[in-house]
Amino acid sequence: MRRVLIFAGLFLSLMIIGAFIYGGKGYWDALSDAPQLRHRADELIAHGRGGASLGAEHLAILLQVEDPNFADHAGVDFSTAGAGATTITQSASKRLAFKKFRPGIGKIRQTGYAMGLEARLSKNQILALWLDTLEMGEGPDGWITGFHNASSAIYGRSPIELSNAEFIRLVAVLIAPGSFKLEENDTVLDERAGRIERLVQGVCEPKGLGDVWLEGCRQPDDD
Repeated sequence: MRRVLIFAGLFLSLMIIGAFIYGGKGYWDALSDAPQLRHRADELIAHGRGGASLGAEHLAILLQVEDPNFADHAGVDFSTAGAGATTITQSASKRLAFKKFRPGIGKIRQTGYAMGLEARLSKNQILALWLDTLEMGEGPDGWITGFHNASSAIYGRSPIELSNAEFIRLVAVLIAPGSFKLEENDTVLDERAGRIERLVQGVCEPKGLGDVWLEGCRQPDDD
């Protein structure tokens, strides 16, 4: 029995060390990629495709839904209600650091990469990269990547020109872009948008860290 416990402890120790090494690799990869990513982000911002180009009110809505503590965290957030398991920085890292992201062990490198981005890029630069790489679902000409691209494809206008209701509908898609129909009447998407509207109005709040679907903003007649 003692030998089994020793082997179990050794195995656990090796797993922890391996996780630190894999996470560390993600961190150093981000530092290596930082110069080209800064350049890419600055180009996006210069061409009006950063966070500020959404407009202050729209940006506040987006952050309240997707990453309420984005301005203050260092890449991860384990406490803010509604934040979920993935911050904006981690979400961007999933697409910047992987050809094909696989959940599970990939989360370790993703988190290390996110922390590396936070160490070298500004919040505005990270936000611009995230907006540019977001999966937005099907549009009139096929799959849409990029928040600004989705705004143009669906509404024919830039995000800052959208009404709050139109903007919120784009935000509502982000949680499951393959599941919603932006171009059609989609009652499930409308219900998700309704929850976000109630959150923004301050009449409800997420139930806890993992409440990314905003169950705390559900109405009794919601399916």
